[in-house]
Amino acid sequence: MLTVDALKELGANTDEGLARCMNNEAFYLRMVGMGLGDAGFGKLEDAIGRGDYKAAFEEAHALKGITTNLSLTPISKPVSELTDILRPQQPVECSGLLKEIKEQYAKFKALLD
Repeated sequence: MLTVDALKELGANTDEGLARCMNNEAFYLRMVGMGLGDAGFGKLEDAIGRGDYKAAFEEAHALKGITTNLSLTPISKPVSELTDILRPQQPVECSGLLKEIKEQYAKFKALLD
């Protein structure tokens, strides 16, 4: 169940996230739900798999904004790192970061079920 406490247990900086949402818990949780429902996570993996590093960078950059604004730190940290290495939009080994992002995303996404 998606709650502030559950997010905090997974490592989200909920105090910071709530502050960005005017300390409105319902609004924050709605934004987190929308962010975790964003298709960008799948699109990122797909773009990397296709070798489309321009699209991969764009998806990573968008996800960086979403996850950072919501203070979903366990996801935003590896997404930020991935964004940086994809910035040149050239082939790069990123399977380790992608795996970490997928694992963290799955933990947070499970809160929506």
